[in-house]
Amino acid sequence: MSDHAVTSEASHGPDSASRRDPFVLDVRPLGRRPGTMSEVHRTVTTPDKLGVEMIGIPAGSDVDLDLRLESVSEGILVTGTACGETAGQCSRCIEPIDGTVTVFLTELFAYPDSVTEQTTEEDDVHRIVDDRIDLEQSIIDAVALELPMSPLCSEDCPGLCQVCGIRLAVAEPGHAHELIDPRWAGLANKFSELAEDGNPDDQESRD
Repeated sequence: MSDHAVTSEASHGPDSASRRDPFVLDVRPLGRRPGTMSEVHRTVTTPDKLGVEMIGIPAGSDVDLDLRLESVSEGILVTGTACGETAGQCSRCIEPIDGTVTVFLTELFAYPDSVTEQTTEEDDVHRIVDDRIDLEQSIIDAVALELPMSPLCSEDCPGLCQVCGIRLAVAEPGHAHELIDPRWAGLANKFSELAEDGNPDDQESRD
């Protein structure tokens, strides 16, 4: 029968290791006994923004981790979810938007000197270092893949008026601007000047 432990903690204590390294987990209790398993339920505070340019989990926000750590022959298999509140801007109208993102993790962290560690390129597999695993990069990558590069406040957001910049969603119906082709702008200005000065032919006929 496999060993099974459950841990639950929040990273708010001043002396908490998880506060210093919120995504680092100590795997020493699992040993290297295949089948040994533990569950981790933890709320951590991310020191940096997680996401893409226009939307993400802001720095200083809580991230809920609900994970299972299982010792296998080549390392520690981590499965579970990470969840956090997002904030950003609509890519069309620049209005603030918020929501929630949940990502699913399945990552193997290789034991030192394991076959996987010795035969796999450094960037192709995560590694256990000093009996600890660091989930930060896995969560960064998962959140970035889950969030849209061009988030929208609504699927039919009309964006901004290209002339005056007003949000078209709140503009008056039929909002538009009379535009003159720049190729004809000089001629239009000339006609305007003539209209202001009066028609010369009419002036001569009156004289």
